[in-house]
Amino acid sequence: MKTMIRAVVSLFVLFSILVPVTPVALAEKGKEKEEQPDKQEQVEKEPIAVPNSVVNLAKENTYPNPTQDLPYLQPSELTKELINSSNEQITNPRFIRMLNESNVNKTPFAIGLRATIYLGDWALSYESKETSPNWEFQQINTNQVDNRGGKTAKQTIYTQEVQKRITGSFTSKVKYGQDVRQMMLLSATEDTQLPLSFDTIIGAGTKGRQTYSIPPKRLGYLYAYAPVVNEKGTVTYGEVYVVLKGHRRSIVVKNVTRQGVSAYIPVQDHVTFGFVTSERPR
Repeated sequence: MKTMIRAVVSLFVLFSILVPVTPVALAEKGKEKEEQPDKQEQVEKEPIAVPNSVVNLAKENTYPNPTQDLPYLQPSELTKELINSSNEQITNPRFIRMLNESNVNKTPFAIGLRATIYLGDWALSYESKETSPNWEFQQINTNQVDNRGGKTAKQTIYTQEVQKRITGSFTSKVKYGQDVRQMMLLSATEDTQLPLSFDTIIGAGTKGRQTYSIPPKRLGYLYAYAPVVNEKGTVTYGEVYVVLKGHRRSIVVKNVTRQGVSAYIPVQDHVTFGFVTSERPR
């Protein structure tokens, strides 16, 4: 009879943990690590200086790119408790959202309970190592003016002739790419304070505000480039378990691996200009 009561109580506690999330649960006895290593230290970076040749055309762009609403999630009290107890840093927004939607009810019948609930293999965190801009990553437009037969200077402005899509990407295959991409985007946006997006479009007919002068007897070339940010860092992966020891609740990460990753991320609605004149066609 006592064995049956204990089994019912254990099932009640496990079900309270798995609402509304339903990962596979495994109960086991045994000792788990309680000591926590130091969290990864964040290295402060110098702010990126944007050259005068780079122009924000968000208002002029004929294609309305969607605003990037980055998921800066506020963890719940339970989520904070679990993340702080982890032996590895956890910053994955999707994992934090899952914990926010979970519920663990303490019960007086939990004394003596020993249980481990497997939450799956996750990309836990991303640590940035290098964030560097490439202001002339991809040429997207050329405006040419021929003033070789003119006697006075001619003026021109930037006019996008055809619609251009600029898509960011990893430089190699990455496990759980969607989660890693989101963490890299959050980190790079915070470091650069630029509107970054893995997909952006410059619409046809988009015009610039600045005028450029082509002297007589010369040709003028106004080049437009799409800028990107090259982001490099390290992703930490691991198998996540929720460990119950009586009234204590904690997260333990096992089989931890780390992978170096890099990606280029376009700067949304921004264009870099380069203007040259010459006596002969280029």
